[in-house]
Amino acid sequence: MSVAAVVVVHEEGPELERCLASLKPQVEELVVIRNLVDNERPLGFAANANKGIARTSAPFVVVGNPDTEATPGAVAILREFAESRPRAGVVAPQLLNPDGSRQASRRRFPTVTGTLVRRTPLRRLLPADRHFYGDEPTEPVEADWLLGAFLFLRREMLEELGGFDEGFRLYGEDIDLGYRAAKAGWERWYVPAARVTHVHAAVTDRTFLTRGTLWHWRGILRFVRKHPERLRSL
Repeated sequence: MSVAAVVVVHEEGPELERCLASLKPQVEELVVIRNLVDNERPLGFAANANKGIARTSAPFVVVGNPDTEATPGAVAILREFAESRPRAGVVAPQLLNPDGSRQASRRRFPTVTGTLVRRTPLRRLLPADRHFYGDEPTEPVEADWLLGAFLFLRREMLEELGGFDEGFRLYGEDIDLGYRAAKAGWERWYVPAARVTHVHAAVTDRTFLTRGTLWHWRGILRFVRKHPERLRSL
């Protein structure tokens, strides 16, 4: 089965060329959405991703950030795995930092306590490990949700769910997609044999008061409004 790729660019930088060069040999369709060029007004990541997905037709779609670089064969590994599991709606690779160290991209659905610890100064006093899985598997394993920097998505699932929720501006749309997928019976898998380098700035993990932090909290509040049952998960 063929694979399309959609890369959403908010601020164009030198890493985009490397991203596209890594994807071109691995996909049949490649769409780049330049937020400030292709839109009359800036849109959020979710809206731009949906816009790009609508311009493709392949049964599988990679949605990636411009600061990612897929190793040769990574997309084929994800495709082969997805083809072997008809209910695999979200499949993600192992994300690596530029120095080769692993990024914690396989995550649990958020809880009230865990979110308060991670997104406030409390994280300097209390561990927030419940947000992450403690182990690092060497074989494919299921996860609650996967970091949205590079996701391999089944079009059938996207069409059933209505794509990404465009009410999320930036941050939270990947959690929401994973949660809605889980509720609809779609599997979410982490496949570590596929590797993708991600230049992860992690601004909201280091700084408390930034524009990104405000967008992050806006995403958290939207997620809670949509899925109030998560308030019972302390």
